[in-house]
Amino acid sequence: MKIIIAGAGKIGYAIAEALSNEGHDITIIDKNSSAINRASNELDIICVEGSATNSETLLEAGVAEADILVAATISDEVNMICGISARKLGTPHVVARIRDTEYLMQRDFLREALGLSVIVNPEFECAKEISRMLRFPNAVRVVSFSKGSVEIVEHRVENGDRLDGLVLKNLGGLVDKSVLISFVERDGKAIIPNGDFVLQGGDRLSITGSPKGLRKFFAAVGKQKKRVKSVMIMGGGRIAVYLANLLHESGMSVTIIEKNRQRCDELCDLAPEANIVCGDATRSDVLLEEGIRSTDAFVSLTGEDADNVITSIYAQSCQVDTIVTKVNREHFAEITENFGLDRVVAPKDLVAQKLALYVRAMDASKGSSMETLYKMADGQVEALEFRVMEDSRCIGKSLRELHIRAGILICAIIRGNRSIIPDGNTQILPGDHAVVVSAAGRLDSLDAILEDKA
Repeated sequence: MKIIIAGAGKIGYAIAEALSNEGHDITIIDKNSSAINRASNELDIICVEGSATNSETLLEAGVAEADILVAATISDEVNMICGISARKLGTPHVVARIRDTEYLMQRDFLREALGLSVIVNPEFECAKEISRMLRFPNAVRVVSFSKGSVEIVEHRVENGDRLDGLVLKNLGGLVDKSVLISFVERDGKAIIPNGDFVLQGGDRLSITGSPKGLRKFFAAVGKQKKRVKSVMIMGGGRIAVYLANLLHESGMSVTIIEKNRQRCDELCDLAPEANIVCGDATRSDVLLEEGIRSTDAFVSLTGEDADNVITSIYAQSCQVDTIVTKVNREHFAEITENFGLDRVVAPKDLVAQKLALYVRAMDASKGSSMETLYKMADGQVEALEFRVMEDSRCIGKSLRELHIRAGILICAIIRGNRSIIPDGNTQILPGDHAVVVSAAGRLDSLDAILEDKA
C-alpha cells in the first residue's frame, strides 16, 4: 500500500519505521530539514521537505495516488487541515493524531465533518495499555487476538520458583492443556521450545491461552498476584488523567502526585475521583508520606525518562508489587530491563502498533487472510492471526501431519466462540482463526508456515 505520513517527529518516525518494515511504500513529509535527513538516512522511504498543509507539497508526495495519509505532526490543527486537504486531493483514508481533550470530546463529529477514517490519541492509547497491565498484574505485556478470546502474555521466571528447572513436557503436571508456552526469551535470543526444553530463572515466557486459562495457569504455578486496588501515579499529564479515569471505572483508587501547583488545580477538575497531591515524586520523603509502601501499583508518567526510571527503581525497593514505567527513548527501555522493570510503555510505539493494525485490517478487506500482527521479543518473533480460507493447504490434516517450517508454532485456534490450545491431533477447519508465532521471518499467509514439500 502507498502511505503518506505527515510529520517526522517521534510518532511519525515510529509509524514510518513500522509500516516500512512491513513492505509498504512510505512517503514522509516534514518542514524540519533535520528530521527529514534523519528519516532519509535511516529508513527505506521517500522523504519530502515542506509543509503538510500545502497542497503542492501533498501533491509532490503523491497524495492523489495514496491509499492512506497519516497526519502525525505535533499540531492538532495542522493534522486536521492536512487531513481535509488529502481527502480533497484524492486520498480515500485519512488518520489524524489529535491530542486535545476538547477536540476528542467531539470525536464523532470531527470524523464525520472532516472525513477522517481514524482519530488516534497517543496518550489515551498509552493509558489503555497501562490499564490492561494493571488489570492483569501477572503479565509483563498482554496482546489480544479475536477481541480478547485468546491472549499472549509475557512472564519472567524467577530463580527458585515452580517454573525454574521445569521440563516443558511436564507442564501438564501443574496445569491442564489450557495454555501453551509459545516462545522463550533467554540471553537476548528468542527460542520456540520443544517438550524437552528446560525453563530456568531469568527466562521470559510468552504464554498463550484464554483469559480464564491464563488465570488458572498463574494460580497453579503460585504466581497469582493479588488484584490491584490502589495505584500511585507520578506526573499529572494527559496520560495520568486518562489512566485515572479508566482505573476509577475499574474500581481502583488512584493518587496522582504532581509538582506543578497550577496543574494540580486543573487535575481536580479533570480527574475528580483521584486524590491529587502537590509534591515532587522524585523525593523519597514525599512518596513515603503518601504511602508508597502500601500501594499495590506505581506508575511513573513524567516527561523525563530518567526521573521515571529512577523513581520506579525506588518503588521496587519499597516492595511495590506492580510497577509501570513510561519511556520515550529506546536505550532507557534497555536500562529498565537490566533493573528488572519489565512493564515499560512507549506512547510512540503504541500508536505505531495501532496504525499498523489498521493498515493490516485494510489489507484483509482486500483479500489478505492476515488480520493481526504483533512484533515481540525486540522484533525477533511475530505473533500473527490468520483467517483460514477454504483453499488453504492446512485444512484436512492433523497438525502432526503438516510439514510446518522450523521456527514456527501454531499456538491457538479460535473456532466460533471457542479458543483451542492445539495438540498434534488437532485439525484446522475453514473459517477458523489460527494464531501463529514465527521466528522464521515474515509470513504473508497461513500456508507460508508449510515447507514446500507439504
